[in-house]
Order: sequence, then C-alpha cells, then structure tokens
Amino acid sequence: MGRKNLILVFIAAVLGGLVAINGSKLLNFSNEGPSYKSIQERQQELGVKAVKTKYSSSIPKELDFTEVSEHAINSVVHIRSSYDSRVTTNGFFQYQQGPSQSSGSGVIVSDDGYIVTNNHVVEDAATVQVVLNDNRSYEAKVIGTDPTTDLALVKIDENNLPFMAYGNSDDVKVGQWVIAVGNPFNLTSTVTAGIISAKARNIGILRDENNLQIESFLQTDAVVNPGNSGGALIDINGRLIGINSAIASPTGSYAGYAFAVPVNLVKKVADDLLEFGVVQRGLLGIRINDVTAELSDREDLSVVQGVYVFEVNENSAAEEAGIKEKDVIVGVDGNEVSNTSELQELVARHRPGDKVTVKLIRGKKDIEVEATLKNTGGNTSVVERVTESEIEGSVFENIDGSEAKDLGIKGGVKLKDLKDGKWKDAGIDEGFIITEVDKTRVYTVEDLKRVMSRLEGQRVLLLGVMENGDKTYYSIDW
Repeated sequence: MGRKNLILVFIAAVLGGLVAINGSKLLNFSNEGPSYKSIQERQQELGVKAVKTKYSSSIPKELDFTEVSEHAINSVVHIRSSYDSRVTTNGFFQYQQGPSQSSGSGVIVSDDGYIVTNNHVVEDAATVQVVLNDNRSYEAKVIGTDPTTDLALVKIDENNLPFMAYGNSDDVKVGQWVIAVGNPFNLTSTVTAGIISAKARNIGILRDENNLQIESFLQTDAVVNPGNSGGALIDINGRLIGINSAIASPTGSYAGYAFAVPVNLVKKVADDLLEFGVVQRGLLGIRINDVTAELSDREDLSVVQGVYVFEVNENSAAEEAGIKEKDVIVGVDGNEVSNTSELQELVARHRPGDKVTVKLIRGKKDIEVEATLKNTGGNTSVVERVTESEIEGSVFENIDGSEAKDLGIKGGVKLKDLKDGKWKDAGIDEGFIITEVDKTRVYTVEDLKRVMSRLEGQRVLLLGVMENGDKTYYSIDW
C-alpha cells in the first residue's frame, strides 16, 4: 500500500507541475514574450479563422448602403459662403460686424457643374466656394435663389462631374429606408441612414411677404445637423428624393426630426432658375385651410380630409375654373390631396399658363374642373428677372452670357445710363462693366445693390472692363 501511495503522489506531483507551467503561460506569468512579433499578423491569423463570410453577404441587400454611399459622397459638395462686414442697427445702437463665413452642402445635378442647395446657405453671400469630395475647390456663381422654397441653384466651371440622378418623391413611402449625405459641423462626406417618418410636413419655418412659401417637407429620422443643409436625401438605389433643409430641435442639433424639400419640387425650381433666373409660380388664387373634424361638423362637410376653400380671389384661375367657396379640394392631376401642404406643392410644380385638373367635393357631389394657372400679376405671362435697376440716379443692367464670354469674364453689371450723382462725380464712364466691388464679385444688379448698401460712408474700389475689353478700375466715395 505504501508503494502504491508513493506512485500516486509522484503522478500527482508531475501533473501538478504541468498544470502550473501551462497556467503560468496562460496567465503570462513567464518572462518570455509571445511567439509572434507582429500584432497585426496575429490579428490577421486569428481573423481568418474567426471570419468566414464577407460583410456584404451577411446582411440583406436592401440594408447594404456601401455602394450607394460611395457614389453619393462624390455627388455632394461642401459649400462655404463668405459675407462682407456690415453695420446693423439694434434700437438706438449700431454694431459693426466683421467678415464672416458659414457652410453647408450642395448636390451636383448635372455633369457640367450645376449644383442645387438651400437658399439660406448662399443668401446674401459675397462669395460662394464649392469644395468637391476630392478637395478640388471652385468659386461658384449663384444662378438664382427662391426663398419661398428655400432652394438655390449655383454653377461652377467644370465638366464631367459625378452628378446625382433625380428620383420621384411621389413614390416615396413612409417607413422606407433613406440616406442623408452632407457636411455637418464641417465634417465632409458624412453619411447617415434612417427612414421616412412622414410626408407633406409644414413646420412654419419659411416666410414670404406675399404668403407664397411652400412647405411640404419629407420628414426623416436620418441624422441631420447644422451643415447638412443643402445636402442630399437619397433612396437605397442612390436616387435623389429630397434636399435636406431643416431640423426640429430644442438644442439646435439632431433630435430625430429632419426635413427635406421633395425632389419633384426641386426639379421644377431648378429648371426655372436655370431658364429664367427666377421661379415661375402658377397660382390658383384661393385662400384655404385644412379640413378637420371640427370644420367638417361646423360646415356640414361630407369629408374630414382635404383642403377647404374659404375664399376665391376675383379674376383668379380658380374663379375662371368655377371653383367656389366651401368647396373641398381632394385631388390635383390624379394625385390625392389631404392637406394644404400637398395642394401647394402640387400646384407649385407648374408654371403660369399650365392647366391642372382639380378634383373637389361640393356638398355631396364629386366634381372635376380644369384651371389655367396664373402668376402673381394675375395673368399667364412669364415673370422676368430684374435685369436693370437704378442706383443713386444712374441705371445699371446685367450683361448677358454671350457678352461676358466675348469679354473673357464670368459676368458683371454695366453702367447703362450715367446721370448726375456719385457715379458721375467719381469720373466713371458710361459703359463701364463692374466685375468686383472691394474684392467682392458681382454678377447681377442685385449683387451690386447688396454690396454697395454695406459700404455706405466708405471709399470703394471698383474693378471691371470697358465694352472694348480694356480692364480698368475706379474709386468712388459712397
């Protein structure tokens, strides 16, 4: 028995030693280093064993945003707007604000350099700089702006650019996946994902002196922050369905509510700005409210959804079409209408002179009428952009594209009719084309008026060319 016990003790001692040695290695108690010299190689060795499938095949195809994002970031640009110093009045006090900058995003919509962004990204900017995803930088020309939809069209001199194809916002469904691309907080090429939370949202952020603002936003919970303005909201196929414009937040940063202008409205506004320089708004000429259960009971309506007409303007498109007070509009051109935002968007997609089919309910009858839309002046004519203006007694006009090309400039403002006043006192010759005011580019009479209004009481340097192409400059006490 003693010998057996001795053998058992010996075996136990040997096993115990082996366990202790291996345990010390596992716990790294030994002074010896690992058998490998590269942690990266070690990770790769272990990774090959651990990862057996590729990422793209491990998730549903409709949730793989990698390919779509790769294309989208090259079609979305960073926009930096610079502003001159200006004097502002607050009560009895005046404040001198120095030069400032702001930034946002934009979407390339054509290969030759046209970019859609928000009006508030470029509004009143002295200069607009566009930076592509590959860091190429350009000075942009503002083609036109529309505060009523918060949209703007700008242009850079470049070709063969990666542009984003238009989608169809009418086909967008609540709950579908979407992707937001932009430059929040100056962080370029940022991609976030979410779903469509609602359509035709009116959040009361746009104002217009004629009450012509259009708010029919797509709402999404994709993360959007300051700097995303003007960026793209796209579907999972990479098509543009909206221009990100606003967020609803108590802090000014992301809180789950972001809003985008639907692309079907963007298309129309961009084309108007491209062709005319201003938006051509077709109007029915009615005053309206959303139909509610309370309104339906009070007016004895047969529906609880739609747009209630409580006034028809004289000589308006609506009056000529036979639309009457107390009618409820429930459709336009085959599209259902359940609230004022939807009606305003559908009508705003048209120009003066366009015909629209309006479906309405009068009493308990369904009626369809055809209305020929009119402009703000009450007719069907095209609204011309202001190309000529009087400034301090003298008349200035925009030069057209062909003249600018012949002179080798991007644009400018010509002194068309010189009269007595500051311009004549400065010795400026009639026909002088102003291209820069104190290092600020000017392309239109609106640009010139805006810049000069900020320089009151200063001596101002004007750069430009004469009609024969000779470059020259003048200074003027303003």
